[in-house]
Amino acid sequence: MKIICIGRNYAAHAAELKNDIPDEPVVFLKPDTARLRDGETFYIPSFTNDVHYEAELLVRINRMGKFIDEAFAHKYYNEVSVGIDFTARDVQSALKSKGLPWERAKAFDGSAGIGDWVSLEALGKPIDKLEFSLEKNGERVQHGQTSQMLFDVNTLIANISRFITLKVGDVIFTGTPSGVSSVKHADILTCHLEGRQVFQCKVN
Repeated sequence: MKIICIGRNYAAHAAELKNDIPDEPVVFLKPDTARLRDGETFYIPSFTNDVHYEAELLVRINRMGKFIDEAFAHKYYNEVSVGIDFTARDVQSALKSKGLPWERAKAFDGSAGIGDWVSLEALGKPIDKLEFSLEKNGERVQHGQTSQMLFDVNTLIANISRFITLKVGDVIFTGTPSGVSSVKHADILTCHLEGRQVFQCKVN
């Protein structure tokens, strides 16, 4: 399983981090050891003092594909979820200032919270009309609408598959809306998709 992540896919989030709006998808990867399942504890790594949550819509690939045409991209998934891209923001800022890759800040163990999968059929909505949210200790801190993505899911799949062969079980993190902030010990983070709870973790 590959975890393929998209950065800066919501204009408001790019603005809150003072990043430019990209002309094409910003892509980075997390290893399978980054996976954090629903109900597991997220442990703040010792090498950072500022871990941020970033709630995102997730898409799971259901067939192998390369050079996928955007018109046929919808055939390569039928389940979605919500997860959290945990980011060591202080580490990322230091790496960005030196023009270095982000992996130390983004790809550490447990940094990819992945919620329970829900079929699009069960949701009864097209993928570009979904809403998702993140609560911290019962208070909603992020709210996303897939219609606000700079690059929609089918565009992302077409773009990614030009460079990386997609395989069954690969997960795409499609970007986070505004509202990201830090976590601390004992926080409870809960993700919802169209009103359904699909992921929860405690921070330690």
